[in-house]
Amino acid sequence: MSHPCIGPNKLVQFTYFITDAAGTLLEQVDIPVSYVHGADSGIFEKIEQALEGRQVGDRVEVPLSVEEGFGPHRPELTFTDDIENVPERFRYVGAEVEMQSDRGEVKTFTVSRIAAGRLTVDGNHPLAGKPLVFTIDVLEIRDATPEEIRQGRAGAEPLH
Repeated sequence: MSHPCIGPNKLVQFTYFITDAAGTLLEQVDIPVSYVHGADSGIFEKIEQALEGRQVGDRVEVPLSVEEGFGPHRPELTFTDDIENVPERFRYVGAEVEMQSDRGEVKTFTVSRIAAGRLTVDGNHPLAGKPLVFTIDVLEIRDATPEEIRQGRAGAEPLH
């Protein structure tokens, strides 16, 4: 009996960790994550390509350039203001604030710094502007259900 390989319409379950170019651990996810291979799952294209044909038990290391990952750090998404102008419930590093543009677009910003009576929020992904290495451990591969294929993820329920 052959072991299933990652390919189109297979549900893949994995864990991963992310390091920077120097090997410093930036993020580790030990709770399994799932996606449907070849569906619109939101997984980085280079990672999906690197997983093609892999099997359960494989460890796959995928380097991503800034452009292949979370993109460049965009300074125009960073704002600093006097802390008195910010509601108290957002006055801590890590607080998430939703802001709306003049065009009605909503984006989440994270409080990234508080110093000298000033608070800075950043709308960039925390890993933006960094080349990264994703190390992925493949845990499970199975045929995806029609609903999972449509949603691009496991246990998919209709999004409302």
